Amino acid sequence: MNKTLLLILCDFLLLNLLALTRWDKAEPRPQPPPAAADKTTQDTAPAATAKDDIVAVMRLSLEDERKQRDTLAQQLESTQSTADQLAAERARLEAERQRLERERAALDQNLTQTRERAEKTAAELTAQLTTTKTQATTAAERAAALERDLAARAAEVEKREKELADLAARQAEAQKQIENLNVTVRVAEQEKNLLRETAQNLRLQVDAERKEREKVQETTTQLATGVSQLAEHSADLTKEIRESRPINANTLFNDFLANRVRVDVTARRSSFLGQINRVREARTIFVNDGATTYALLHIDDTPFSVRESGADWEQITATYTPPKGGARQTIPALHFLKLDPRLIAVPVTPEQLSSFGVKTYKTALDPYRFPEAVLISNGGAGYGELPFKLDPATPGYVKVENRFFRRVFGDFSPNRGDLVLSKTGELLGVMVNNDYCVVIGAFAPSATINTGYDLKERQPTSALLDTQAGRYRALPLRLQ
Repeated sequence: MNKTLLLILCDFLLLNLLALTRWDKAEPRPQPPPAAADKTTQDTAPAATAKDDIVAVMRLSLEDERKQRDTLAQQLESTQSTADQLAAERARLEAERQRLERERAALDQNLTQTRERAEKTAAELTAQLTTTKTQATTAAERAAALERDLAARAAEVEKREKELADLAARQAEAQKQIENLNVTVRVAEQEKNLLRETAQNLRLQVDAERKEREKVQETTTQLATGVSQLAEHSADLTKEIRESRPINANTLFNDFLANRVRVDVTARRSSFLGQINRVREARTIFVNDGATTYALLHIDDTPFSVRESGADWEQITATYTPPKGGARQTIPALHFLKLDPRLIAVPVTPEQLSSFGVKTYKTALDPYRFPEAVLISNGGAGYGELPFKLDPATPGYVKVENRFFRRVFGDFSPNRGDLVLSKTGELLGVMVNNDYCVVIGAFAPSATINTGYDLKERQPTSALLDTQAGRYRALPLRLQ
């Protein structure tokens, strides 16, 4: 039988027994007669034994019940302890869950912030990459410019070495000439003494001949008057014939080669890449407008440019080199002309002009007499005849017809800075681009750059060059 069920039945019987039992004091029974005493004792003995059994059973049941209750109490205490532990564990788990929820929310927020920061960082990296590419391109351009400057420096060094070698050769030649002159001076002294003796003898003859010459002079004066009148008419006639007859292109080019002069212009300034040196060399002619004499250059024949921002050059030097050799001569200034911002007039003194011994060209008084002109390219690299025509939209300029180039001598094409001579041998103008030639009239400077050192303090050149660049940009596109 199930132990639990047995305990329940025992409890039930115990409760019934307790409920039905009279616990008040029992009344005394009357004393039986002695004769009957043994019989009563014999009758009640079995009843007392049965009652003792029930009491013993009940005691056992109570003992078992007590043990069961103790066990249940222990189990209850254990269960209560377990329940408390479970409640504590549940509270801990709830707190852990809440903590995890908070951590999850924080992680979600951190993830969002991290994603935003990642997107922002990606945008910044993209911008930095673009900036880096731009800086790399700029650095490459600067490196290319530096390489060009280094090449120009190397060319300048080589050029200076050649000039030093030429100077040494000229010094040796000059020393030889000095020795020859010393010999010549000694011979001249001897000749001078001989001539002094001869002069005394001739003085007497001169006195006699003076009288005879006075007579002849009177006759000569009369003849000279007639000859002068005839010469004036002949000169006017010769000039008119010369101006009416075009000069051959070969003759003009040969004349140019014999009278061209070399102009060197050097400019130096400092930059973040180091020293920048620009050296330009050009061959041109001296031109007179009736008042002053200049050598004409295109701005591309100088270190300057109208297609870039002006810079403050620290040093500018310019020199002439005579066509037949000799020491270089300094040029004090460079003039930008009002005719066109790309034209630069280089002044020349009468002493320099006399020492060079070259022809001075004149500006054309009638530049449109002949429909053709002679173009001389790159200081004498080539030449040829070409037609030109007036363009009403560009007064002061003539348009060169490149398509009808004929009798070209040399491998070249018209370019900026080429000189254009009229068929009468006068200067017509200078090519300002591949199609247009500016007609030279009078030399009227608009701005002047002085040569020398420390120009950044004495005469900053950036504003002046920016002004010329502004004049250039204001020209019609066809003239740029």
